[in-house]
Amino acid sequence: MSVNGITTNTGLTTGKTYSSNAKKTDASKTSSSKADNTQAAVYEKSDETVAAPKTERKVDSETIAKLKADAEERTASLRSLVEKMMTKQGMTIAKSGALDFENGTNLAEIFKNLEVDEETRLQAQKDTAEDGYWGAEQTSERILSFAKALAGDDPKLAQDMLKAIEKGFGEAAKAWGEDLPELSQNTMKMTFEKVNKWIEELG
Repeated sequence: MSVNGITTNTGLTTGKTYSSNAKKTDASKTSSSKADNTQAAVYEKSDETVAAPKTERKVDSETIAKLKADAEERTASLRSLVEKMMTKQGMTIAKSGALDFENGTNLAEIFKNLEVDEETRLQAQKDTAEDGYWGAEQTSERILSFAKALAGDDPKLAQDMLKAIEKGFGEAAKAWGEDLPELSQNTMKMTFEKVNKWIEELG
């Protein structure tokens, strides 16, 4: 046997052995890969429940601030007008008890005894006219806007706004001491109509 023959045969044998081992190794890797894939596809059931993210109610702060500032300015102006009228007649709000709501002061009786001068009468007539700031239309619209700014699109909060408005008119009637004036009655009626319509639209 020649040296070349031995070398050749050994080379062939070695080549076959290497090839066989390579196939075994590949098979092992494939088997292992399949096992890993199978393992990765198994999911265990969890008892934990993922809570849905909470949505925050958006409050229209800009509208609220604007309405409050406007109301405060107008109220201060009205108060000044009444105080001036009372001062001319030798009265003050403190002496009249007009702000003593806790003791059920009858504001209607107090204002019945006031003599209204021409300047005050004309200003009041202008402010309480149909298109005036204190008229039923504008006042009811402001109340509705304020309620919407606070409640947003939340039907439950809208109902709460309605209850608060009802309470407010009730407190006003209590402070007045008798049936509210026609202007207040009309304002109350229009306000309830608008707020109830808004609530219906919210569903």
